[in-house]
Amino acid sequence: MSKQRSDNGTQKGAEQSITSRRKFLTIAGGTGIAALAGCSGGGDSSGSTETTASEETDSMSTATETGTPTATPMSDSMTIFHAGSLAPPFSEAEPQFEDEYDVDVNREAKGSVASTQKITQQGRSADVLGVSDFRLIRNRVLPEYGDWYAIFTTNSMSIQYREDSPGADEISADNWWEVLTRDGVTIGHSDPAVDPGGYRAVMSQQLGAIEFNGERLYDDATYQALRENSTVPTGTETNLEGQLESGELDYVFYYQSISANSGLPYIDLQPEVDLSQATSEYAKHYAKAEVETGSGTFTGAPIAYGLTVPSVAEAPGRGAQWVEYFATEPGRQILEDLGLVPVDPVVVPAASEDAIPERVMNVASAQETLGPLEL
Repeated sequence: MSKQRSDNGTQKGAEQSITSRRKFLTIAGGTGIAALAGCSGGGDSSGSTETTASEETDSMSTATETGTPTATPMSDSMTIFHAGSLAPPFSEAEPQFEDEYDVDVNREAKGSVASTQKITQQGRSADVLGVSDFRLIRNRVLPEYGDWYAIFTTNSMSIQYREDSPGADEISADNWWEVLTRDGVTIGHSDPAVDPGGYRAVMSQQLGAIEFNGERLYDDATYQALRENSTVPTGTETNLEGQLESGELDYVFYYQSISANSGLPYIDLQPEVDLSQATSEYAKHYAKAEVETGSGTFTGAPIAYGLTVPSVAEAPGRGAQWVEYFATEPGRQILEDLGLVPVDPVVVPAASEDAIPERVMNVASAQETLGPLEL
């Protein structure tokens, strides 16, 4: 069972953090952010929409009364490129999806930037692209390699560690920066050039030294000490937990959904640094963080995951089925069980509505903005 330290150093369940984020997202109000959790529209929480993943007979595999095919049959295989932090829910969904649709799912997990580059720079084809920062699709895939995307889940940043990490018996939400800046402490995070989890780790550290509502967690010298103790270990984001367990790393900045299911202790960060709060006030604060990398400059924003079926997809019908699956039950339940907060209904940009597959549009909400996020 995973463990988590509260502000006073005691353990608490992951449910408290998820409930807090869901409560915030629900009350965020009439700017569109209420669609992120708990709202009906485009499909209810039971998945009983007008056309569901299990009930709809897809037009691509139907025939006329005379037996003449109306369209090309669905492919018997599909390929998904996705973020490492989506590996747990996608792995959980894969056998269920394969059984329901009689299709072979092939997945490749890597950092979201690197996953996107497989399509935009390497000329490869995928039927679904899933990223932990929807802006990668908006800014780098559209319009040349795709026409639309769906925002389908959210997350937050946390710090994961071992029971025997230096300072583990002292660390809490009130002093994590003091523990992590001690001599000899090694902080790990993924590569910001290939993974949003990496540039978000740096952003979280930056934001602690930036004033919010008249206060800041620590000074510039502490931020510099955090960076001096930080390292990007060999390998991708999917290797961080193993490197933490082996002792190569003492602490890891990583997504709360991963930490909550790891079996290792962790702490949730303050909302002013965890990138979880999708209001204009917090978004303006998050935007003060900026990370320059070899693959571009990234600006802080509330965490929002995106899915798309690229225009280069070889089995776009299957891709649309996968997106629909995570927009309804049981996909939403899988996300929730693994520490993510599903967006219900999923949100798509209104400007792309005509390009969105019908089965996705039936379970989505078309909007021009999502709270402070430009779609």
